Formats: sequence, C-alpha cells, structure tokens
Amino acid sequence: MLCENRFKEIYGREAEGVSFCPYRICPIGAHSDHNLGKITGLAINKGIHIAYAAKQNGVVEMGSLQFSKRAQWHIASVPSQKQEDWADYLRGATWALSKKFRLGIGLCGVIEGTLPIGGLSSSAAVIIAFLQALCKVNGIVLGQQELIDIAFDAELNYVGVNVGKLDQSCEVLCKKNHLLYLDTKDGRYELIPQHPDMKPYKIAIFFSGLEHSLAGSKYNMRVDELRSGVYALQALSGMEYGKFNEAYARNVSREIYEQYKSRLPVPWAKRCEHWYTEFERVEKGAEAWRRGDIEAYGKLSFESGWSSIHNWESGAPEQIRLYEIMTQTEGIYGGRFSGAGFKGCCMALIDPAYEESISRSVTERYLKAFPEMEGKYGVYICESADGVVL
Repeated sequence: MLCENRFKEIYGREAEGVSFCPYRICPIGAHSDHNLGKITGLAINKGIHIAYAAKQNGVVEMGSLQFSKRAQWHIASVPSQKQEDWADYLRGATWALSKKFRLGIGLCGVIEGTLPIGGLSSSAAVIIAFLQALCKVNGIVLGQQELIDIAFDAELNYVGVNVGKLDQSCEVLCKKNHLLYLDTKDGRYELIPQHPDMKPYKIAIFFSGLEHSLAGSKYNMRVDELRSGVYALQALSGMEYGKFNEAYARNVSREIYEQYKSRLPVPWAKRCEHWYTEFERVEKGAEAWRRGDIEAYGKLSFESGWSSIHNWESGAPEQIRLYEIMTQTEGIYGGRFSGAGFKGCCMALIDPAYEESISRSVTERYLKAFPEMEGKYGVYICESADGVVL
C-alpha cells in the first residue's frame, strides 16, 4: 500500500498499523439527514487508509498522499479554531474524541485515498479512519454509535459543515450486499439483504474532474434555506416553534407543507419540495430493494437526481451533464450526484454486462462536452462492501 511505503520513507520504520474506512454512496436520501429524514446507502470497496504509529509525546503529525503540506498539533492543545486546511477534519476528530476520553498518546501517519476526492464522503471517511488510529494507540474501544456520534460532532461543530449522520452511519453500519435503510431521527436502521432474484449490479463512480470544498460551498446555505422554509411553515400553521436550528422538516407534516407552500419564498419552497418528496422516495426505494426490484430502485435514484438539480438546485454544469448522460445510457439502472452535489462525482448502479460499453459511452459523451477535463475525469467500477471493522 502506498501510504505504508510513504510512511517508511518518512520515518525509516514500518507503520504499526493501518486503519481503513470505506467511502459510501447514497442512491436515494440525499439532502435529508440534516433535517432528520430517512436514507438508503451502501459502503463501497474503496476508501481511506491511514498508515500510522504511536507518538508517546502526545504530538499528532499527519501527512497525505493527496496534499503536500504536513500538519502537526498536540492532543492536549488542539487549535480552538479551524485552520482552513485539509487537516481540519483530523483536528476536529482529536477535539471531539478528547471531550469523551482522556488522550495521552499522539500518532504520526500518512493518509491515502483510493479514489479522487470529491463527493464520496471522503471527509467523514478521513475522520473515521483517523479516529480508529487515535483510539488504537490510546487503548480506547468505541462502539458503532459512539464512533458515528464523535465523527459527526467533529464535522458539524469543529469544521462547521451542516451535515447529518448519513455519511458516518453508512461507513460504519453498512454490510456487503445489504442496503442500509436508516432513520436519522432516532438512529434505527435495517440492513436489507440483496434479494436472491435481484438482477446483478455493480457501482460505477464517474469523477467529473471537479474538486470543491463542501464547507466553502453553497451546501450550508441550502440547509439554511430548507430550515427557513420549515420555520415559516411552523409559524404559518400555528405550530409552536423555538430556536431556528431546532426547526426540522421531519417535525412538520407533508400536509402542512402542501397547505402553506404557496406562501413560502420560491427557494424555500423548492428546498422543502425536495425534502418531502425525497422522504417518500426513500420509503419506496427500501421496499423496491426488499422485493429485489433494482430497476424500480434505480428509477427512484434517477428521480432523486432530478430533484437535486431542480428543487435543491445543486450541481455544477459538469455534474448535471454527467447525470443527463447517465439517464440516456443503456445498462444503467439509476444514479445521481454522489455526495452533496457541490463536489465532483456521480454514482450509478449498473448492469455488469454493460460495464465496458457504459464506461466507453459515458466517457466519450462527457469529454465531448467538457474536453478540458481530459486527464482529470475518471470512471471507477466498485462493489458494495462492509463498513469499518471495530
């Protein structure tokens, strides 16, 4: 593994361990978890590896194969404010873990991502892989929910991204050939096994070549617009309401939304429209998977992608074109943006019999539209996988 080789080059010795966290896809359930919606997801057999060793002096020293700058801090004095670089996610993880446990040992490590950064929950995967390593050297054993909650705390309250628990939950709870069906309101979940009569599938990741920062994008603004719509619906309907950040779409019925949506500003109404229709798509998608109908599940994923473009209004022109090409390509059951739609990937569930023709057709049509992405664009064929091993 490249991170192990790089670790040996830097430190002149073998790494003591390698932690791993898979990436995830969310075919249906996007832009929902931050308002206590339901999601469906799959972990994939690509992710983040960290080769590491303990540092008894409490210093954390991290490098990455993706970024040239190395980062360093002490476990007892994590900067109170983020430093606006790639290592903020790791500082946030240290900060969040130290609130729960006494940390005495630091670590040195090298991070390796097995796919390009952008749209595969790489930030959550980095946090979780790092938490695994930091817990290991400090003799801390976390349960699945503890790991999800600490990783969530790091990204929301230190890095400042208004995420829900979709990413962390998929990366921890998923099981190969099972669909994770999760209710983010109460954390209850089901792992729905692949039906014996389901048609075969693989997961295609189309990386557009774009790379953007989630925290620095319009992601937070979209969440605020949805919450503004929810807050207004509570007021218009005479519901009791409190703090703005405690207004969740899950606590306002679809009937109230339908009754008062015409009185909302158009952007707020669109964000609500996406949330309520996505909630229904998730429930329908879980039932389609349960009965082995991957074509129906895929169609719902395509509908989710359409709503993300037109109601959530996310997606750069490159991603939107990729999505359009996917909808017109034989052998693709369904797909959408992967991640929040402000980064660089689309994902698709595909019939393996069409793998080569799909890769060729999508690539040709995309690069015809965006020739400047030659050398940056890529297609990666993956399979479902287990979540992290604790």
